[in-house]
Amino acid sequence: MDDLDDLLAEQSRYYRDRAPEYDDWWLRRGRYDRGEESNERWAAEGAQVQAALEAFDPAGDVLELACGTGLWTRHLASSAGRLTAIDGSPEALAIARARVPNENVTFQQADIFTWEPTESYDVCFFGFWLSHVPHARLDAFWRKVRRALEPGGRVFFVDSLRSEMASAADHTWPGEGEETMLRRLADGREYLMVKRFDEPAELERRLGEMGFRASVRTTGEFFIYGEGAVGAR
Repeated sequence: MDDLDDLLAEQSRYYRDRAPEYDDWWLRRGRYDRGEESNERWAAEGAQVQAALEAFDPAGDVLELACGTGLWTRHLASSAGRLTAIDGSPEALAIARARVPNENVTFQQADIFTWEPTESYDVCFFGFWLSHVPHARLDAFWRKVRRALEPGGRVFFVDSLRSEMASAADHTWPGEGEETMLRRLADGREYLMVKRFDEPAELERRLGEMGFRASVRTTGEFFIYGEGAVGAR
């Protein structure tokens, strides 16, 4: 096992251990409550991404990678004909199953880095996952997304912009050019994990090279999101 494998194993442990308090981040509770004005901006920008996802209309056979506690699964389930939601954390999946008991949803535990699609999907979605894929494995990840999609299949994603108001006040941010971040749980346990920040134009360029016709945007302060379709192989 090399250093990168060790880092990804620690990242996996972090998300398993974090599962009971993960929603605090999205709901701006506890250590993630950054004041009324910041919380209102967060909610407004989150609603902007949700509206973009609704306009994208993730219908048909939908694949969600790194579904976590189901915060986005609940939105996908309302439009998907069939939804397969995958995550590496059994603890997060237990919360997601309780949150989204819809009959058209199938949950599956798997490590996204080693999982391989065995069928094709019309849409692939992932929320706040891309920034945890190390640069060395980005191309392999996007090739995997392409393998999972039908010809002409579509992808939608949302992730973080670099804003210190987005995370807990006691988190240590990566330096310029670094892609690791020190994260803490409420009980003080610390974990090193991958955290990258993409620029829209550069991400669009990279996706074009990987065979996607893509459009990437930001909400201003907190989120980057994009949609695309598989182009010619």
